[in-house]
Amino acid sequence: MGFALICFISGLIGGLVLAPADYQQGDSFRIIYIHVPAAWMSLFIYTFMAINAAILLIWRVKISEIIIRSSAILGASFTFLALATGSIWGKPMWGTWWVWDARLTSELILLFLYLGFIALQSAFEDRRIAAKTGAVLVLVGVVNIPIIKYSVEWWSTLHQPASISKLDAPSIHIDMLIPLLLMAIACKAYFFSVMLIRCRREILAYESNTAWVKETLIRNGDHT
Repeated sequence: MGFALICFISGLIGGLVLAPADYQQGDSFRIIYIHVPAAWMSLFIYTFMAINAAILLIWRVKISEIIIRSSAILGASFTFLALATGSIWGKPMWGTWWVWDARLTSELILLFLYLGFIALQSAFEDRRIAAKTGAVLVLVGVVNIPIIKYSVEWWSTLHQPASISKLDAPSIHIDMLIPLLLMAIACKAYFFSVMLIRCRREILAYESNTAWVKETLIRNGDHT
């Protein structure tokens, strides 16, 4: 978590203070230091969940069930943040808070997929049934990921084409790129830190009646 905080502070200082203003958008472009990493994380976390969903359904690895459940709320949060900051950015750039273009619509669908998974977890009393049903939903919804990623290339949208992940060279100044990458690293480090904390808590709660958990709690000074 400390590493994430260092990258986050460095990225914000670099993006909000040190990076030059964009020649077209001026200082309003600086919202990319929140919007773009959040959008990247929304796709990364769902893909991460889909991989674990496949592992759960094929090999029935119990930890994958916990990883998926621990990741969902974080994925939903990043997706909401991407949509919210995108709307804030879109108002001065496009003159409107929202348009039903391919990328925005598919990103909204992604948020519904996250929320649908979270809802499924409380819809069944049996945790295993809830986990398997949720895993199926995640795998079905993974088709939305390439749609989000390539929507700008497949359809005419208001979003600009890729300017960072191009094969030749990114069309973004290095002084703008470095803070953006730092923010992306910060978000990823934050995700894994919080996800692992949530996994640990869920494992302890799930195995609360086992001897090893009781020994662990006693060793850590928790006698409850």
